[in-house]
Amino acid sequence: MRDGQPALVSRQKSSLVLVRPASRQMQANGRPVFVVGINNLSKQPVDFRVGQVEAVQHAAGSDFEMKVVTYEMLVQEERNRQVAAALLTGLAAGANAYSAANAGHGSYTTPSGRTGTFYSPTAAVIAQNNAAVQNEAMIAATVETGQRNMAALEQAVIKDNTLMPGEWYGGQLHLAPPVASESGGPKTYTIVITVGTDRHVIDIAQGPAGA
Repeated sequence: MRDGQPALVSRQKSSLVLVRPASRQMQANGRPVFVVGINNLSKQPVDFRVGQVEAVQHAAGSDFEMKVVTYEMLVQEERNRQVAAALLTGLAAGANAYSAANAGHGSYTTPSGRTGTFYSPTAAVIAQNNAAVQNEAMIAATVETGQRNMAALEQAVIKDNTLMPGEWYGGQLHLAPPVASESGGPKTYTIVITVGTDRHVIDIAQGPAGA
């Protein structure tokens, strides 16, 4: 058990590997994410390399490679998301600034039906100041969210690592989504985690409807 959830245990000559889903329920068509814990049982340093992790889905009598989504890939995705968020924030800030620039202008109609326009410098200054405050808050929130997401990736996602004797190491392993089975039954795949010269083979059966 790890954090109240059962973990698969693989014991080899010089290492121990624990694997469990990162969440209690996976999204139906989302990326499977597993928490992997590795312990070096030997008296020598051993290497773990994300590039050596293999994932293969078994479907319709054939095997299909499932791409391992590395830390670097996730960071690039987050950067792309931040660029998109910054563009949206910039558009919103521009709209605020445009509205503020036109604030203070108005029109009136007298009881006799005469119409005209007016300009209030005080109203314009108040609107521009409010827009500036709102824009700064939006931009600050965008930056803060991006930094928080990057920090979470740095801490959570598993990376290449050398384990000293007796040392534990682990993190999240992200995989490309498995394809749906024709029968709609469980999606079955195998994850092979290499630690030094040990190969830990983990068989997964992911139930339908994200179960």
